[in-house]
Amino acid sequence: MTTILLVEDSPDTAELVRKALTARGYNFLHAPDAESGLRLARENQPDLILLDLGLPDYDGQTLAGWLRDVPALKDTLIVAFTAWPRETARQMVESYGCNGYISKPVEKIKEFIAQVESFLKSA
Repeated sequence: MTTILLVEDSPDTAELVRKALTARGYNFLHAPDAESGLRLARENQPDLILLDLGLPDYDGQTLAGWLRDVPALKDTLIVAFTAWPRETARQMVESYGCNGYISKPVEKIKEFIAQVESFLKSA
């Protein structure tokens, strides 16, 4: 089963994403901050990490760097999950070593799922 880890501090956003992904049959993990995100990623080696760039403890760039430094996670898909403007998000993706980004808020569930699945298929 494909496992997706969401690192997101907004409970409402996390719940929406959980419902959308579990309805499609994905194993869903959630971390509300960078430290627990790193721990869950190490313990579970997810297929995809959706990474909020503005976390309460460390920023997304810091966590992305930590994740890339773990040998077992160096090739894991990391997708920035952000409300930042598209151009800013694109620049952050490049500098953070992410595989792409998905914009927040999630307004169209089918579109969100299609974006997630396009990243999984590209792996």
